[in-house]
Amino acid sequence: GKALLWRFKEMADRAAARPVFYHASPRWMIDYLDIGLSLLKLGEEARVPLAEFSLDGSRRAKLRQSRARAERDGLSFEIALPPHAGERMAELRAISDAWLMSHGGAEKGFSLGRFDPAALAREPLALVRAQGRIVAFANVWTGGREEASIDLMRHPPDAPNGVMDFLFVELMLWAKDQGFAWFNLGMAPLSGLAEHRLAPLWHKIGAQI
Repeated sequence: GKALLWRFKEMADRAAARPVFYHASPRWMIDYLDIGLSLLKLGEEARVPLAEFSLDGSRRAKLRQSRARAERDGLSFEIALPPHAGERMAELRAISDAWLMSHGGAEKGFSLGRFDPAALAREPLALVRAQGRIVAFANVWTGGREEASIDLMRHPPDAPNGVMDFLFVELMLWAKDQGFAWFNLGMAPLSGLAEHRLAPLWHKIGAQI
């Protein structure tokens, strides 16, 4: 509880660092304030209600067309369950390294997942293949049976156009078929900010951005 929060703040102080909690739970808001932290809204979680999700109708026409195009281009989707063979992990490592090189060369690892073979080896993996070669992957989080999500998603620089759209559509259809109620797409940056003349300055700056 609060003792752990104070301990974390003490450790940050010894390291001349500033403590930050990302995806802060409303349950602990008062405790965050009590240890001297302030609240800053960065956005909101994007959660898809899967009972209502389908590719039917005019609203889903672009997704339906994107999926059909991907299938015509020879893309296929699969969920690979652990344990994962060393050859597969090596292939995913090569994809991840190529992705990192095209995005600055280093893991971020704070608000985004990092390539951790030990963690990935224990989780289901969503794979997109083109002519047998993996061209995109993501790990799948399935805590309980209520919500599915992903943490890490990577593809090589030469992946076909639309490969991540295809992966997300197939993942949500799979999660719906598995009985999950929600699919969590993670943080939608700068969403849900107040639009009012008396709104905090940060909200006004975020709205302009």
